[in-house]
Amino acid sequence: MSDVKINIIDREGTEHEIMAPTDMSLNLMETIRAYELVEEGSFGICGGMLMCASCQCYQLSATPVPEMGEEEEALLYSDGVHVKQNSRLSCQIPVTEELEGLKIEIAPEG
Repeated sequence: MSDVKINIIDREGTEHEIMAPTDMSLNLMETIRAYELVEEGSFGICGGMLMCASCQCYQLSATPVPEMGEEEEALLYSDGVHVKQNSRLSCQIPVTEELEGLKIEIAPEG
């Protein structure tokens, strides 16, 4: 069992350093919800089914993450609010050892 350190800036601007487990098949959205870093019912509304963009975040570090798929890109740019060049949907980023040192900011609620 190994955990990775991830820095997450919440919607109020507070930075949290969390340890995310890599052995539970979680994605970043589920991890953020588990740590209660967002108001319940305002983040990951579709449960990670790639049907909304409520789990949008901004990648602030150069830490490698899986490449954005066509469905994620289409959803971000059609339904996303506050979309930036570094926007990603956290439900599409599995928590793996490669995320060690990742820094993200949770996008404002749309």
